[in-house]
Amino acid sequence: MQGPAGPPSVSAESRSAAELTRACWVAPLVAGALFMENLDGTVITTAIPDMARAFGVAPVELASGVSAYLLTLAVFIPISGWVADRLGPRSVFATAIAIFTSASVLCGFSNSVLQFTAARVLQGIGGAMMVPVGRLVVLRSTPKSGLVRAIATLTWPGLVAPILGPPVGGVITTWWSWRWIFFINVPLGLVALALTLAIVRGSSGEHRPFDALGFVLAGAGCSGLMYAVEEVGHVPIERALVILGLGSAAMAWAIVHLRRTPHPLVDLSAVHIPTFKATLRGGSFSAIAVLSAPFLLPLLFQVGLALTPVASGSLLLFLFAGNLAMKPSTTWLMRRYGFRSVLVVNGVLVVAGFIACALLGAGTPHAVIAAVLFVSGLFRSMQFTAFSTLGFADVPPAQMSGASTLFSAVRQMNGGLGVALGAVALETAQAVRGHLGARLEVVDFRIAFVIVAAVAALALLESWCLSDEAGVAVSGHDRARRGGMGPRESRARRE
Repeated sequence: MQGPAGPPSVSAESRSAAELTRACWVAPLVAGALFMENLDGTVITTAIPDMARAFGVAPVELASGVSAYLLTLAVFIPISGWVADRLGPRSVFATAIAIFTSASVLCGFSNSVLQFTAARVLQGIGGAMMVPVGRLVVLRSTPKSGLVRAIATLTWPGLVAPILGPPVGGVITTWWSWRWIFFINVPLGLVALALTLAIVRGSSGEHRPFDALGFVLAGAGCSGLMYAVEEVGHVPIERALVILGLGSAAMAWAIVHLRRTPHPLVDLSAVHIPTFKATLRGGSFSAIAVLSAPFLLPLLFQVGLALTPVASGSLLLFLFAGNLAMKPSTTWLMRRYGFRSVLVVNGVLVVAGFIACALLGAGTPHAVIAAVLFVSGLFRSMQFTAFSTLGFADVPPAQMSGASTLFSAVRQMNGGLGVALGAVALETAQAVRGHLGARLEVVDFRIAFVIVAAVAALALLESWCLSDEAGVAVSGHDRARRGGMGPRESRARRE
């Protein structure tokens, strides 16, 4: 006798369509959370004088609060992968948003440097978990065919936040209060938390031993290197070199340990994957050069060209517009031409964009400056997205956690190195002209942009050595596949 019929089963097509729809929302959600974290690291700079007056201290004493956030990121990013594997990416990402939002409230209510620094440390812990784990959530929920679009969405916070941060901070501080720089994170964080719980799928944790020595060594190495590059030009060169040396030694020891221990805190095996290695090397040169622009351009406009902060910020919006305008075209371009061609040709255009910035002067019409920034923003956005996507194109799921953690740590370091590169390039330009310590002039910026262009050109060497089929599973490109054949079939046909 046949029992009563159960509820109608959901077809496989319906389930796959629902999963695809869910995956499409994950990348924008994580990008929004990353934008909140990235913006928080730059928006505070214009508010420091008002905060110092509120705390009754000199502005320089607030450096501890700014540095505490960056150093906490450097220390806790390496542990994020282990925590995500242990508790599940969804739980960790949601908790990170909650910690970051709660710490923002504490920052806004701070009444002393000590309270503010403690709140920034807590905020840094949330940010350190939010960035790599958020990327891991996207990588695990997005099919290979949609990875280019997803990574393109994830890259815009890192490009846009350094540009929008200072002017946004200035507007909030001028029209409201510096405390609203942190309070504004509350509604954003609550929305992000609710969407995370509704959209992101949960997963079981993986119980593996905690690598305490790896945590100490990696944290000491990352924080030492980050502090050294952040303090370039602010502390005596001897002190910076000592910190750099200690951080490098700790990092070298950490790498040796992580390669030998059976249960490393961060799995470094992904560095043997050619496309991931190309991203770590060539992508770092490109990112360092690109991330020097938010430091050099405002100085050029306000010091070299004597523009007002408002005029300077208005021009920088064109760089931001170029970054966003390229996003819809990234998937098509990589599918049409492949990673190698895009990275080589677009890399040349990135170098040309820096050379164009070197040619700007007091007599350059603002319309021309805006056009140069917009076009440069297009190429920088493409290079950022192409390298970021290529890095995870061939990483298997078992190595994705370690790859995401390592990528985030390197990218965080690249941001500090970008600012350091801009500062060192300007000092080098003054030293070449024999005017070290004097007021910056337009010619100093021209030399600096040429130096930055040379650093960006180093990425071309790595791009040129890529295989034509690098990342083809993600881009969907295959020059031999003109009739629907894949790489293996087309090679067999040629043979």
